[in-house]
Amino acid sequence: MSLSSRRVTLPAVMPITLQKRVIKVYSEDDTSRALEVPSDITARDVCQLLILKNHYVDDHSWTLFEQLTHTGLGRAIEDHELVMEVQSNWVMEEETKLYFRKNYAKYEFFKNPLSFFPDHMISFPSETNAALSHSGILQMFLSSSTYPEIHGYLHAKEQGKKSWKKWYFLLRRSGLYFSTKGTSKEPRHLQFFCEFSNSDMYMSLTGKKISGAPTSYGFCFKPNKSGGTRDLKQLCADDEQSRTCWMTAIRLLKYGMQLYQNYMQPYQGRSGCSPLNIAPMRSISENSLVAMDFSGHRSRIIENPTEALSVAVEEGLAWRRRGCLRLNSHGSPIAMANMAIHRSQSWFHHKISREEAQRLILQHGLVDGVFLVRDSQSNPKTFVLSLSHGLKIKHFQIVPVFRGTKKNHYLVHLLYSWKMMGSCSIPLMMVIPDLLISSS
Repeated sequence: MSLSSRRVTLPAVMPITLQKRVIKVYSEDDTSRALEVPSDITARDVCQLLILKNHYVDDHSWTLFEQLTHTGLGRAIEDHELVMEVQSNWVMEEETKLYFRKNYAKYEFFKNPLSFFPDHMISFPSETNAALSHSGILQMFLSSSTYPEIHGYLHAKEQGKKSWKKWYFLLRRSGLYFSTKGTSKEPRHLQFFCEFSNSDMYMSLTGKKISGAPTSYGFCFKPNKSGGTRDLKQLCADDEQSRTCWMTAIRLLKYGMQLYQNYMQPYQGRSGCSPLNIAPMRSISENSLVAMDFSGHRSRIIENPTEALSVAVEEGLAWRRRGCLRLNSHGSPIAMANMAIHRSQSWFHHKISREEAQRLILQHGLVDGVFLVRDSQSNPKTFVLSLSHGLKIKHFQIVPVFRGTKKNHYLVHLLYSWKMMGSCSIPLMMVIPDLLISSS
């Protein structure tokens, strides 16, 4: 047989190409942007893409959120999760959206774990010292051999019923259990409730309205590829600190070292930069810019950092005032010019309710200093400062002060008002998607 007769024709090797999909991502004002992305794109990659497209500063708090409109549930998608896998778990009867916003508390427990895990809710193995250091608690959560036990009371919704029951729950490496006899931890009294490898954890954004929960601090587990709300395992805590503790511990149990890698990724390769006090990233073009003063006959470079910051704030306020004049739908620039300056600020949310203010702050993370200002609903012509402090949302009324014939709302001096409340050591962070301010 000749060599030519034995020749075999092999099929052509086609290059491997990633399939592209179009996703729609919403912003805070419910405007959306369609993006064509590869099928293996992660949530962090989507955030980076949107940061570049919108010219935002990357301070590592930008997050992709999944929100279920009809059931009032939402969750922050982890940075490493594949967006296409998340969308593949969506069901037809539920309206689900992706939101792009900041979450200041995304990795806050790595910086201050003691405030996230109160003593009365956490137990350590018997061989562990009672007093653990800052890093000791984290090492235990991330260890493959040991894991702290989280315990406490939770309200659980009975499957297929509208009623709720209060049980003593325990979180262990093998899953979440509840005791059928008081606070007993004996194996014969423990009943399995849920494991987390094939389900995602969501926070209730609507409080008690939809589920009829006994408190407003609800969360639940939704199995992947589930048939809808009937498969939800719903729980609610008695307070925000308890809910935060449970949800943080479950995140650590489910993802382990992957969460720590997500947290450290922005800081790798930056010698001399600490993850706890790193400055927001700036592009090369931004670093080449200098502050300039054009107010005189000759322009000059502003070398004093304090003066440069003051000029930047002044120009920002002037830009907002010009924007208000341009965007006035009633065609009355005089009326807009006479409008109080606080209404042009991004931290002012006008006529929203107390519940809506709490929801907005909660969505951006319960980090000390996250705040907004709104009109008071109970006392007309006054304002309310709503802020996060100590894993709680607090509300302070701001009363206008009359000096002669001139009224001063004190909203321009918001930082001064904050200092007068005795919390001047807490940084202030506005509840807006693209700005961050701090004050000592």
